Amino acid sequence: MPKHVMTEHPREKIRAVTGPVKTHDQLRKDKLSHRINSYLAVKITGAVGTMWCAYLFALLALISLPEVLRSGSLKDLVAWIAQTFLQLVLLSIIIVGQNISQVAADKRAEETFEDVTMSLDKAREIQAHLIDQDKELETILAMVKSLEAQLIARLNTGK
Repeated sequence: MPKHVMTEHPREKIRAVTGPVKTHDQLRKDKLSHRINSYLAVKITGAVGTMWCAYLFALLALISLPEVLRSGSLKDLVAWIAQTFLQLVLLSIIIVGQNISQVAADKRAEETFEDVTMSLDKAREIQAHLIDQDKELETILAMVKSLEAQLIARLNTGK
């Protein structure tokens, strides 16, 4: 029967050190310009991606509404709704939604990482149990072979 040894996969050490991949980990950090751009992008997105900013943009857009209404032009009203109000206000609301989705994705990554770690621990327990069973089976097999040899010897001497 082959000898079984528990071996660690090379990825296990890396995974244990790095943990799950998070959104923040994806920011480029290789050059100063990338770090500055990432920093500014995160700060600006954080400021614009709030419902308070969406409310502020809505108020800002509403400032020009009376003039559009006075013009009496349906074309100007449609343009104001599409180009001013929707784009300005929806920008912030979409970013808020993306930020919520990002947090949820990071939480899923963390939970998946924990689940995989738990499964790996359980697989190690099973592997250790199977190794112990193999040892017991080898002992039983050796005993059976010994008894078989004794039986054959007795049968041969009885002839």
